[in-house]
Amino acid sequence: MKKQISITLGALAFIASTPVLSQPRGDEPVAVPRAIKQGIDFVYVDPQLSTVARKHQRSQNWLARLFSPSSGRQSPNPVFFDLQRGLQQYEASYGRLPQTKIPAGAALKSGSTGKRVQLLRTRLGLPASGGFDRNLLDAVTAYQRVHGLGTPDGIAGKGTIASLNRGANYYERKIAINMERAYRLPQTRTFDRYVVVDSGSANTYLFSRDRVADSMKVVVGMAKTKTPMMAVMIRNAKANPYWNVPPELIRSLTAKRIGEQGLSYLKDFHYEVLSDWTANAQVIDPSTVNWKAIASGKQQPTILVRQLPGPWNSMRNMKFEMKNDFGIYMHDTPHDELFAAADRHLSNGCIRLQDYRRFADWVFGYVPEPRTNREERFEVPRPVPVFLTYLTVDASNGGISFRPDPYGWDDLAMPQMFNPAMQVASVN
Repeated sequence: MKKQISITLGALAFIASTPVLSQPRGDEPVAVPRAIKQGIDFVYVDPQLSTVARKHQRSQNWLARLFSPSSGRQSPNPVFFDLQRGLQQYEASYGRLPQTKIPAGAALKSGSTGKRVQLLRTRLGLPASGGFDRNLLDAVTAYQRVHGLGTPDGIAGKGTIASLNRGANYYERKIAINMERAYRLPQTRTFDRYVVVDSGSANTYLFSRDRVADSMKVVVGMAKTKTPMMAVMIRNAKANPYWNVPPELIRSLTAKRIGEQGLSYLKDFHYEVLSDWTANAQVIDPSTVNWKAIASGKQQPTILVRQLPGPWNSMRNMKFEMKNDFGIYMHDTPHDELFAAADRHLSNGCIRLQDYRRFADWVFGYVPEPRTNREERFEVPRPVPVFLTYLTVDASNGGISFRPDPYGWDDLAMPQMFNPAMQVASVN
């Protein structure tokens, strides 16, 4: 990792005062407090990244400020400049069209006529006369493709009309919000290599010298269990990991299942019970535990229940640990079929990797091979910075396209960055 000399990258919100939990929490994420409104700021910054990620950053109005590539040693992340070019492109195309409102009504499609079709033509930069012809079909299809409106079919239904009526200002602000997120990624020449996890698209990108060396699909948090924006370090990984059941799940799940199915539940699902959570804990006979009292809440579980390593384990072959206040980590998964899904917002907050071996090889320079079938820890030769962000606009291929906002963070970020009465300034 290179030492940074001059830093212009803005700060990231850093929660240094997260209380220490009174009991172990197991291997499940902890929800980010509701008081913390995500969308722009990171909620955790690893202390080793404190020279890159400062505390307290005020967001900038990228719509009123055209940022040119720096001639000095440092400049924003390449993702930022992709989005900047995308903003210029969008403002020069859809931003310059008449922002005509189209009344609600029946879906407009090939063969439709009338006043609403005329307004639709005007809105998309075509002469008002002509009906819903081939030119309008192509214009609607292109608009749907750019704005991420499902399968582009050229039919101006309720969703397409609503999008058109939001106006170009709304979408330019979405690009600017994404620029702000990208501005908080590592500046060029800060690190030789780093990882960017984009929970918006559910993809992970491996950067070497500020270029994407590899990428893969990931499964990230659901809307109810969002993967937070944070800056962390991978310092070690565990092969053949145990899955430590959180105490709350021991009460609400494990003890309940034992009450229904008997102690055979533990054997059937490859669990063992330990006396406590200390390093000297011993495996105990589960019949000595008062599971009924735990299930009812009359007794707090002080025991450790863990799932043994193996293909049944929810982390399967490897867990990549990233110390943070919210229990977020990256791991392998036994459910490879999930990577075929278009929407991969399916986890409890942690990041499931499509190809843990490829990821491990990039992180370590080799794939760690355990000597036994028990859990084994491997230290990363050079800790790797990981930036978990959230992008709802893609400008990586020279064009611009919008994606869904599954966490609703764009809506949270709008008032943080823009006064509702502010007019969008041209970037040209």
